Amino acid sequence: MNRASYGITRNLGRITMDDAVERVTAALKTEGFGVLTEIDVKSTLKQKLDVAFRPYKIFGACNPPLAHQALTEEPLVGLLLPCNVVVYEENDQTITVSAINPREMFKVIENPKMAGVAETVEVKLKKAMAALG
Repeated sequence: MNRASYGITRNLGRITMDDAVERVTAALKTEGFGVLTEIDVKSTLKQKLDVAFRPYKIFGACNPPLAHQALTEEPLVGLLLPCNVVVYEENDQTITVSAINPREMFKVIENPKMAGVAETVEVKLKKAMAALG
């Protein structure tokens, strides 16, 4: 499968969606992220369009100290926050988790001070992804 460079991606094998969500939220918490939003794409598409879709959730994760630092340096960075993390079921019933790569996302910002923030967030997200088991 082709993985996008803008994502930090990991396949967790054949586990339940609930188990994957639990692992993801715990790993994010360990790295100082809280989940601000949760979108159940499968449920939303069924409700709004009456279509079937694979289990797919989008989480908006935020590390408050790093968000504060980023917003202080670049107020419009709020357009790119929070960091999205997706958890979804593949066609083979395995679960994939992917977090936005902040270094790739922040390339649109022409403020050199943001590079350090993006690098710190990237390190933390990579640690969270590695901790998923």
